[in-house]
Amino acid sequence: MENEKYLQDLSDIKRMMDRSSRFISLSGLAGVFAGGYAIIGAIVGKFLLDRHNSAIDSLSPASMDGIILTQLFLLAIAVLLLAIGTAVFLTTRKAKKTKDKTWDSTSKRLLINFFAPLTSGGIFCLILVQYNLIGLVAPSMLIFYGLALIHASKYTFGDLRSLGYSNLILGLIATQFLSYGLYFWAVGFGLFHIAYGIWMYNKYDRKNA
Repeated sequence: MENEKYLQDLSDIKRMMDRSSRFISLSGLAGVFAGGYAIIGAIVGKFLLDRHNSAIDSLSPASMDGIILTQLFLLAIAVLLLAIGTAVFLTTRKAKKTKDKTWDSTSKRLLINFFAPLTSGGIFCLILVQYNLIGLVAPSMLIFYGLALIHASKYTFGDLRSLGYSNLILGLIATQFLSYGLYFWAVGFGLFHIAYGIWMYNKYDRKNA
């Protein structure tokens, strides 16, 4: 009995230390939804690109390039907003169930470490568009997103690091296949997210569902 109580005390201490140093309210379902949004976005993006290629004779190339870039940009913003909105909702709901705080010093450090590389990557992608290096945009998004996840994993579940490295490596590979950037984007932001989300849900969330 004393050994069991000792082990329980150690478990409680470890749980308290994790909660004080790591943000553990991230929802695995948020990853599944984000992956689903990304795949839908990739399908819509492919449709827009195909329509652009079929209409290239009816409009000037310069004008059509501006139109398709604007459409793809708005599509990416829509996917991002849907993913963030769903993540905030599901994470807040999980935090209420586990009685954890959603906004404290740990969550602030998490967001800073996540958005610093991500914001730099977004600016870099805009520079690539400025110089008409469109083929490198998708690989760069994957690379910087992977770096953002790796940095953020220090303040949340360590499993996030694996998703980060997976996207980082996939982005580097995608630099050698520029004409298939959209497909790599769909795999990294879509399939990887869904697989990660299911893994996280089964490992951490199912018992709180």
